[in-house]
Amino acid sequence: MSNPRGFRTLTPYPIVQDVPGLIDFLKDTFGPSHTVEETFRAVGSAGGYHCEIRIGDCMMMIGGGGSDVAWKGESQPMAFHIYVPDVDEAYARALVAGATSLAQPTDQPWGERTANVKDPFGNNWYIATFQGENYFSEGAPTIQPVLHPPHSAPVIEFLVRAFGADESGRATSDEGAILHTTIKIGDAAMELIDAAWIYQPMPGMFYLYVPDVDATYRRAIEAGAKSIGEPVDHDYGDRSGGVEAFGNKWYIATHLKTA
Repeated sequence: MSNPRGFRTLTPYPIVQDVPGLIDFLKDTFGPSHTVEETFRAVGSAGGYHCEIRIGDCMMMIGGGGSDVAWKGESQPMAFHIYVPDVDEAYARALVAGATSLAQPTDQPWGERTANVKDPFGNNWYIATFQGENYFSEGAPTIQPVLHPPHSAPVIEFLVRAFGADESGRATSDEGAILHTTIKIGDAAMELIDAAWIYQPMPGMFYLYVPDVDATYRRAIEAGAKSIGEPVDHDYGDRSGGVEAFGNKWYIATHLKTA
């Protein structure tokens, strides 16, 4: 069956201490240039949130707590590459919204003008405007999660074996470090860069829609992942299970019906 509610194959799922605060930051920073719409919100008995947000042509799940609730779980911020029409304006709005600058707007030799910030909740945002006919690289989604593990190569190998990922555009240093590569999984994409300088590992959590969750779960285990939970049917309409590999958590799901 098709993915529900406009989700792509891969959905990033950061965990923060103040979910409503992060949603406000996204609206303030990226709302002027993209649709930023909260499409779902649920709050558990302990005050933990599960929210679903549409940003441009992508979805994001956000979990965690809020400034006025008792939830005290552990944060798991992530890094994201986001395309905008005007990187300078988005960078300025991010700073006004409370972000910390990591890199000021700069023209890059690969054809993008970029700027990097850390939002008040610990997530990195690598903001870019493609300097071509469109403001985004052809075929790229609005948002691509970014991993910067100590060594990207074994993570890439796992993604290929477990999820049938396709890699393109790998750039390496003279010493063999991976400076950047793009990984496509289904109709979604992510990027990997070997950790360096201030860009250190930020393991992420992801929700992955696949045609056969049981088969994909088994392939992930065979590829070296550790089980978080075997696939089971849930009352919200998904059959899902979870695995962990290289510090990243993957919740693999097949949509069975709309609850």
